[in-house]
Amino acid sequence: MELFSELYSCYYQVLRHLLLNQNAITMQDIRAQIIEEGFEESMLSIIPKLESGTWNLFTKDGELYLSKLSPSFLEPLSDLEKSYLKALLSDSRIGLFLTQEQLEALNDMLASVTPLWKPEQLYYYDRFADGDPYDDETYRRNFRVLLHAQKKRQYVDIDYNAPSGKRVHHYYVPARLEYSVKNDKFRLLAFKHTGSRAMRLELLNIARIQNVRTTEKTLASAVDLNALIQNSYYKEPLRLRIVNERNALERAMLHFANYEKNTVKIDENTYECLIYYNQNMETELLIEVLSFGPMLTVLGNEKFLDLLKARLERQTQICI
Repeated sequence: MELFSELYSCYYQVLRHLLLNQNAITMQDIRAQIIEEGFEESMLSIIPKLESGTWNLFTKDGELYLSKLSPSFLEPLSDLEKSYLKALLSDSRIGLFLTQEQLEALNDMLASVTPLWKPEQLYYYDRFADGDPYDDETYRRNFRVLLHAQKKRQYVDIDYNAPSGKRVHHYYVPARLEYSVKNDKFRLLAFKHTGSRAMRLELLNIARIQNVRTTEKTLASAVDLNALIQNSYYKEPLRLRIVNERNALERAMLHFANYEKNTVKIDENTYECLIYYNQNMETELLIEVLSFGPMLTVLGNEKFLDLLKARLERQTQICI
């Protein structure tokens, strides 16, 4: 753990970025970088060592600091980093972001390295078994086309099998690719023009896309994705009460990390968490709430409570 801390700690990362900057910088620039990437209290440890020269990392010229690293400096990978990369190569999802040639080249370079972990060592106790077909060539091709179009703000022509079984054909602008740990599936947040020429967000499962092709048309200007998502939220958020026993608060923050939320302390051992969501998130959020445990209580909203009760009643009938 000591080696990991030295290589990946906040102080190390801040100084690494400062040293790789080949331009002369002021102490004010250094302070701003520390605040942006670290913590305000980090300055109490870093600044005195730089000013006194205890950390002999910069050449000082008046009020300017210049990194002592040459432009040709190459940072070698540690054995731990190589082991981590080798483990990532064994994950079938990595093939979505790399070509077959790139995968083969990386495997050759890391042939003698022992992976940090192996897939068979991991057990997912709360994940659905029908994950996306990451090794399927059509799936991979569609994913890469969407990823490329997202970066270019490019319109794509998508043939899609809706959950209802209906075949849908529309033009979209890929906005964000998201991964659901619970479902082991990727999904696409995409912009679609409405009749009024305004943009609306739609959620598509990547595995349901039959074909996707790029077009020559691109989005003229950037669209505020976060604003569109926030506008799609229900007026009343999900309201949860968390009793902080058996580290429940920390587990809840991790469990619901992918949602916009606001958490306040009610008393010494109780917290209230507001989770903001829309219709597309509703079913998955419901399942996640049910899977959490007894330290969490749903207080509202009424719509979510009705869905929760209905699902529990269905589960009870199945058990009977």
